[in-house]
Amino acid sequence: MEEKRYLKWYNKVGYGSGDIAGNVVYALLSAFVMIFLTDTVGMNAGVVGTLIAVSKLFDGVSDIFFGSLIDKTHSKMGKARPWMLYGYFGCAVCLVAIFCIPAGVSATAQYAWFFIAYTLLNAGFYTANNIAYSALTALVTKNNQERVQMGSIRFMFAFGTSMLIQTITVGLVARFGGGAAAWRTVAIIYAIVGVISNTLSVLSVRELSPEELADEEEAKAAAQAEEKYTLIDAFGLLIRNKYYLMICGSYILMQIYTATLNMGIYYMTYILHNASLLGVFSWAINIPMIIGLLFTPTLVARFKGMYKLNLFGYTLGTIGRLGVVLAGYMGSIPLMLACTAVAAIGMSPLQGDMNALIATCSEYTYLQTGKRVDGTMYSCTSLGTKLGGGIGTALAGWLLAFSGYVGGAAVQTASCLTMLHVMYLWIPMGINLVITIVLSRLNVEQAVEERRAANHAAHRQEADV
Repeated sequence: MEEKRYLKWYNKVGYGSGDIAGNVVYALLSAFVMIFLTDTVGMNAGVVGTLIAVSKLFDGVSDIFFGSLIDKTHSKMGKARPWMLYGYFGCAVCLVAIFCIPAGVSATAQYAWFFIAYTLLNAGFYTANNIAYSALTALVTKNNQERVQMGSIRFMFAFGTSMLIQTITVGLVARFGGGAAAWRTVAIIYAIVGVISNTLSVLSVRELSPEELADEEEAKAAAQAEEKYTLIDAFGLLIRNKYYLMICGSYILMQIYTATLNMGIYYMTYILHNASLLGVFSWAINIPMIIGLLFTPTLVARFKGMYKLNLFGYTLGTIGRLGVVLAGYMGSIPLMLACTAVAAIGMSPLQGDMNALIATCSEYTYLQTGKRVDGTMYSCTSLGTKLGGGIGTALAGWLLAFSGYVGGAAVQTASCLTMLHVMYLWIPMGINLVITIVLSRLNVEQAVEERRAANHAAHRQEADV
């Protein structure tokens, strides 16, 4: 029997366009904030890395906090859309503030300015916006195929935006005259684009009512079982779901991977001696990724689920990144680009079906406990994006400082050049290998079917009695 459909094509495209907003923030920060701070403002890479790491201490609590608030929200716009809409205005202001660090103050004041703006952005406004955006996948449709399609379209916009920003930002900064003022202008432009795309995305979908979200058989039981729960209770629901922990861990690693590659501007500048190659490598990552996302819904159907497809894909992704390592030491840029594209193709299915995977994970918790915690469950996407991206950027700062990197220097030391190889070649390959191992255990679809069958059997027994 074919599942009921809830969305038109324009709902899916409108929803997906919301990741333009998320990625004008994420791509700009992950790819360029470190080099802006070290080479334009003159900050120490190690200190910046430490500040980013400390900032991440606030993120774990804030993700679960906002996820729980979304679950408890009842408004005319629904649970998630108000948080998505209003949270982004704070994102825009904080993004611009990061690139408006005053020049005429002490170094301590500059570090404090960056830390406050960065923490408010990541632990506050971006968290509220991004968790709400991700949770909409489970709140606007119950059709798993539509959820996969939404995820695929969303990440097409995400990778397209990331590719565009990595391609044009260096040129835009130069066009506006270079220096801090130019970076500030670029940040303002990106913030305005983000506000517009986020607002359009919010208005493109509507959330289903709680009655629509519940199966007829489960609606009455769910209403009876509904009860208030605290932040600690919500945290307990998450950590008791082993699939959530695996998804969350994988998502964090995926974002560390992305942040590490985004630091490739250092590799392009000092190893390949051409900073503009960052845009070329971005195309080699994002175009294959977008092509893979186009086919992900079809492949999920062909593989009869997400488990085998994701595992096969990341195995290919790991092999591709190993090829990048070998090509890097051979000094072959064309081969590096080809292997980068192979890795991206392999990694695309998990990106496309991640939201559907989390929705399935949330369903597993519901079948176990009778509690719907979609907002809390989707906190792993915001947590992964911010924690993973922050760790990746902080790690880059620490490794650069440890290797003796000197901001703005024309030539770097041999130890620094060796570290750039580790950062851009070895770390991404190792991360892909670890994710592949985790995915080999992540068969949440089968677990949900088994739990649903057990629950139905229990209901029949109660009815017979």
